[in-house]
Amino acid sequence: MIHEKRNAVLYARVSTEKNTQETSLARQQEELELYAKEMGYKVLASFHDQHSGYEVDRDGLLEMMDYIKEHNVQALFIQDETRLGRGHARMAVIHLLQKYETAIFTISDEGPISLNEMDSMLLEILAIVEEYQRKIHNAKIRRGMRRAVENGYKPQLNLKDRGNHEGRDRIEIPIEEIVNLRNKGLTFNEIASTLRGVGFEVSKATVHRRYQEYMERNESQSD
Repeated sequence: MIHEKRNAVLYARVSTEKNTQETSLARQQEELELYAKEMGYKVLASFHDQHSGYEVDRDGLLEMMDYIKEHNVQALFIQDETRLGRGHARMAVIHLLQKYETAIFTISDEGPISLNEMDSMLLEILAIVEEYQRKIHNAKIRRGMRRAVENGYKPQLNLKDRGNHEGRDRIEIPIEEIVNLRNKGLTFNEIASTLRGVGFEVSKATVHRRYQEYMERNESQSD
């Protein structure tokens, strides 16, 4: 069975730091490598912990989550769902992995992780609540920017780069506001929507390009 999305990471966990548990970690690692290979995935990295599953403050887990987000990893392989955690910790990790669009494969399920009806319902509720929290957050930002503009604030004055060497007029957008909104955790699509709400007809692609230009310019100036 070969998947189009081939990149994956492995995660192994045992509950204690006893030396005898190291054998279990090594065995999990070996089994996961074989399983990922059988499923047609290329393993980019492996992570492990010797820690209770009820805690989320695990070095291996935190490093893995950062790695998955940074490298857009498509799949995670684990021995069984309890390796990710137990109780609320397990659900929190699975929820984050769903946000990252990372598929979870377990040896025990012989495929994608199998969740019971209650778990699936809880994850759906979490996703809905988070979506409305984001909408409320964005609405407050848009309202604040509209009020500022109505009171005479001109965010376009923050735009430092005017003109275009290619001969086409650049859309004037407030780059410092883009950076500020990005630092608040908004996606480029959400930033574009926010700016359009206060009169800047700008696309997600343009917002992303201006942000990249700004970051690259700052990096070159700091070198």
